[in-house]
Amino acid sequence: MFDQFTLGIEEEFQIVDPITGELKSHVSEILEEGIKMLGEKVKPEMIQSMIEVGTGICANIQEARADISNLRRTISNLARKQNLEIVAASTHPFSKWSDQQIFDDDRYRILVDELQMVARSLLIFGVHVHVGIPDKERQIHIMNAARYFVPHVLALTTSSPFWLGFETGLKSYRSEVFKKFPRTDIPDFFESYQQYESYVNLLVKMNCIDNAKKIYWDIRPHPFFPTLEFRVCDIPTRVDDTVAVAALFQAIVAKLNLLIEKNLGFRLYHRRLIQENKWRAVRYGLEGKLLDLGKQKEVPVKDLIHELLEFVDDVVDELDSRKEIEHIYTIMERGTSADKQIEVYHDADEQFGPVIEMLIENTLENVPHEG
Repeated sequence: MFDQFTLGIEEEFQIVDPITGELKSHVSEILEEGIKMLGEKVKPEMIQSMIEVGTGICANIQEARADISNLRRTISNLARKQNLEIVAASTHPFSKWSDQQIFDDDRYRILVDELQMVARSLLIFGVHVHVGIPDKERQIHIMNAARYFVPHVLALTTSSPFWLGFETGLKSYRSEVFKKFPRTDIPDFFESYQQYESYVNLLVKMNCIDNAKKIYWDIRPHPFFPTLEFRVCDIPTRVDDTVAVAALFQAIVAKLNLLIEKNLGFRLYHRRLIQENKWRAVRYGLEGKLLDLGKQKEVPVKDLIHELLEFVDDVVDELDSRKEIEHIYTIMERGTSADKQIEVYHDADEQFGPVIEMLIENTLENVPHEG
């Protein structure tokens, strides 16, 4: 039963000049050789100072770790050939979106034409985790329940405390930038896959979208793959954190599926309540409180993450991901990339240079030099 929960991870990296720390619109220099080496696992994004990589379909978290580590190492090596570095963080501390070049592709030209400055200013970087669920009806029912846990996991990944040279006071400013796009944030729940499909078809009929890929929710059934796609997270700077979060999403899916198999329900909450928790995760990260919606009171976010880890514990060994899940405790104790960036920034008398240096170093932490 657990074999169906395959994994796929997509990461979007900044391309930076290690001397100035600035973003550099140099994806083309990396892309040509990258495609020769990695094929469809590497591709450009809308902004030329970004490069995206994606694993293959991984049978388990160990395969996912090996694949994503290889991708980080390969892209880093290609960048260094151009005297550049890659950084895993969801915003750049000071580079301006207005200085970035759009990648020359019809898809992005159409997007900018439709959304104008909302698209042009989308200088953010994320991570998406796909968990295999072949049955479309099951995708919807698991999505309905999994929505509750999305803010908890966002709090574990925050890496965007700065924007355009300002300390924002938020741990995930990326989330606030992205919500300017239409059809983002937490979805509401659907009674069935047919109800979801009717919603998509209505938007297509009314000329709002041409396909479901333009629905950018924090969690969604993927329009073309048999997966549930988790899109809420900032990209963790350390690969160990990305792997741990992917393992946690897989465990959430497996546990909710197990409840369905046993004819046990999970209480569903409206978007408007889960959205309150998402804001708290965006603002405070691991240092804040979330709402325990069942008990109707504030609780430290770390307490709720401990509860989440207990909730999924009975599926972790079946998934062979205990080592990766245990790393969640390390994140809670050590803090996220956003926490570290803020600490380094203030230790350096509010200079961004040391922040960039730290990000470059931590992006390759525990990434093997050779495959």
